[in-house]
Amino acid sequence: MDGVTQLALPVLGIVAAAAVTFYAVSFAELREKSLRDLEDSENENGGFDSSLSSRKRRARRKAEKDAKS
Repeated sequence: MDGVTQLALPVLGIVAAAAVTFYAVSFAELREKSLRDLEDSENENGGFDSSLSSRKRRARRKAEKDAKS
């Protein structure tokens, strides 16, 4: 039993380190993507305008969708 413990403990440590690294990299990529999307939306709309009402946002989206069609 002692031999199994000596082998399993380092293996579990390596697996845990790999999992932590994977999640850290994944969250960093998600953050970068969301920041890029925010910058793209600012560039497309001439700046971020959070004061638009939902009715105006829907109308703008519909107009953009109709323009693409």
